[in-house]
Amino acid sequence: QVQVVESGGGLVQAGGSLRLSCAASGRTFSRYALGWFRQAPGKEREFVAAINWSGSTTYYAGSVKGRFTISRDNAKNTVYLQMNSLKPEDTAVYYCAADSTGHFYSGNYYPDGYDYWGQGTQVTVSS
Repeated sequence: QVQVVESGGGLVQAGGSLRLSCAASGRTFSRYALGWFRQAPGKEREFVAAINWSGSTTYYAGSVKGRFTISRDNAKNTVYLQMNSLKPEDTAVYYCAADSTGHFYSGNYYPDGYDYWGQGTQVTVSS
């Protein structure tokens, strides 16, 4: 069993930055692929970014590529999402998710591709 807890959300002006953190329990953290999703009011949960078990490969949604960076520190059981040049349309609840397969595959672009989820952290970008 893996528990996932997000932090770092908040209110920021457009053009600003935030860094989200996701701490996960469990000795097998380093074996998991990890992803970030977001869900805005009235919309479906959408893929934002993902990283494989070693951190050697990352994946991004087109809407955030070049602005967001996902990284992980397996020694700290933590994955990060650095968000720069934030836009009002980035406003959403951001969720961290873990997938026990470790190696990123096409299913990791969708919520069903993950085994464990955090409770989410709110990010609000004002214009």
